[in-house]
Amino acid sequence: MGPDHRLKWIVCMMVAIQFLAFYLVKDLDWRWVLFWTYAFGSCINHSMTLAIHEISHNTAFGNNKAMWNRYFAMFANLPIGLPYSASFKRYHLDHHRYLGGDGVDVDIPTDFEGWFFCTRFRKFIWIILQPLFYAIRPLCINPKPITYLELSNMAIQVSFNVALYWLWGGKPVVYMLAGSMLGMGLHPISGHFIAEHYMFLKGHETYSYYGSLNLLTFNVGYHNEHHDFPSIPGRRLPMVKKIAAEYYDHLPNYSSWVKVLYDFIMDDSLSPYSRIKRTLKGEVKQE
Repeated sequence: MGPDHRLKWIVCMMVAIQFLAFYLVKDLDWRWVLFWTYAFGSCINHSMTLAIHEISHNTAFGNNKAMWNRYFAMFANLPIGLPYSASFKRYHLDHHRYLGGDGVDVDIPTDFEGWFFCTRFRKFIWIILQPLFYAIRPLCINPKPITYLELSNMAIQVSFNVALYWLWGGKPVVYMLAGSMLGMGLHPISGHFIAEHYMFLKGHETYSYYGSLNLLTFNVGYHNEHHDFPSIPGRRLPMVKKIAAEYYDHLPNYSSWVKVLYDFIMDDSLSPYSRIKRTLKGEVKQE
């Protein structure tokens, strides 16, 4: 456990790469803007969301410098275009503390999602619209009072977006926002949304993925390991699996997020309802 001191430098490099991309796309033809948005920008932006996931566990600067992590997450948020890092932190810790908790864990789809997106075509549309549902779902399931950090996140992000448009025009803004939406929708990396907790096998609620895309996603595929030890940075999760192999090697796992997406769409027994939902008892302490 403890901070990953390389994380902040990796995040700074990724932000710098996207700033360079903003400059390079400003003079491109629109068809090339859209091509590079999906081929490159979507990968970087989705990876950046998972860097923010890492930072939400205070792995950039450690627990003793919690506020440094919060504001660094806002910095990492800049190339994504959508101000969400402060809110993500609040809801994500609830997800760890009350996994599947009805009315608390906003990772659980709403009843409407489960009822409506039940055919192959509708599940395909649902995956494309994943970022929209992840944004709206907290407002439906577990709305919380807005905080100073969320207001700060919004003010910083809006100011950056306006400055980017004023400096280099609309193409970098489209590249940024569309890249975020596409990267979290129908994209190979977004297979982790389905792979992590959807019950492909009865009785197994959380699954790990041990494929090569972990290199771009801060090892978020090591998901059983992450939920067992959320304070361990993603870079060290393979060490957890190696040290405690007898606890993980026999568990079902994935080697392809693309196959996860395909199987979810084509298997008629799977839908947004394929999650374990729990009725929480006793006192519930939320972030």
